[in-house]
Amino acid sequence: MDQPARVPLILDVDTGIDDALALLYACASPEAELTAVTCSAGNATLDDTLRNTRAVLEIAGRGDVEVAAGRPVPLVRPLEITPETHGPHGLGYAELPEPSAAATTRFGPDLLVEQVRRRPGELTLLTLGPLTSLAIAVLAEPALPRLLRRWVCMGGAYAVPGNTTPISEWNVHCDPEAARIALAAWQRAVDADPATPRALLMGLDVTEQARLTTDHVVALARRAGSRPDDSLDPDRLAGDPERRSVASNPMIRMLADALRFYFEFHARADGFYGAFVHDPVVVAAALDPSLVRTRAVAVEVDANGGPGDGQTIADWRGLTGRDPNADVATDVDAAAFLERLVDRIGSLAAGRVGPAAT
Repeated sequence: MDQPARVPLILDVDTGIDDALALLYACASPEAELTAVTCSAGNATLDDTLRNTRAVLEIAGRGDVEVAAGRPVPLVRPLEITPETHGPHGLGYAELPEPSAAATTRFGPDLLVEQVRRRPGELTLLTLGPLTSLAIAVLAEPALPRLLRRWVCMGGAYAVPGNTTPISEWNVHCDPEAARIALAAWQRAVDADPATPRALLMGLDVTEQARLTTDHVVALARRAGSRPDDSLDPDRLAGDPERRSVASNPMIRMLADALRFYFEFHARADGFYGAFVHDPVVVAAALDPSLVRTRAVAVEVDANGGPGDGQTIADWRGLTGRDPNADVATDVDAAAFLERLVDRIGSLAAGRVGPAAT
């Protein structure tokens, strides 16, 4: 029997904790062909996100994937990072060995444009951080919306409150000018050619339905065949940066140490000991769109600096008369996604041996 065609992916990341899970999910998915990764600043500085990305790919056995850096700052605004959410260097309490493979010297947006031109209609772009690199790429190549198979974006808040301001989600908030450029480019492309693939926008409406808990991490360890530990016990180790996971599998150790920091943040900020895992659910939906329900709608971004700054504005009633430039996700099968995440990343971990995180 013929194997189904693999889906060629480019991931654009600002590798913090949920980006790390997204990278591992992509590496663990047999239907995914991970062709390249580009990095921006956001969850952490560009130096940190670049190092984190390469280290995570190496622990997954994919040190061969080309990793390219984008701009170290947003298009217009000063850089904001989130050490309170992702830790001082982006991976919580986890400390991975320095990656052995160097990042490419190519500029991330240039790499994106080059790959898309070389494989028109084939590549799916997943943006999991601020949209700085995509904005630069689409300004350099206005045909990008028609050259991609699809753009899938973690960003925005459409029928729910924001998580950074009352109306703005973090990725859009970091570089709203870039988000406005990207969505306007898709609007122009759809206006010129209605056959242009619409963007798939996955905002807090759906990504906050995907809650990872200690039970999922225990299941991950068991799927990996790893000796478990109590490093995620909130009563014993909360806030103790010196304690590390003693799981026998290096990937599970890394995830447990990263997720403990993430869980502690969510306990303070959101009232539950666990985490919204925004980015990997986006990878899952890109590979299997049946996981989400969507509505086609025209979307733009407010970047005017006022109370609505960073808002993703969805024209739900069609009042502007614009053709939809996006499919906005309105619901997700979070249970099915989390089951796949445990199975896939656990299976990947089971097949990996390597140096322990220090």
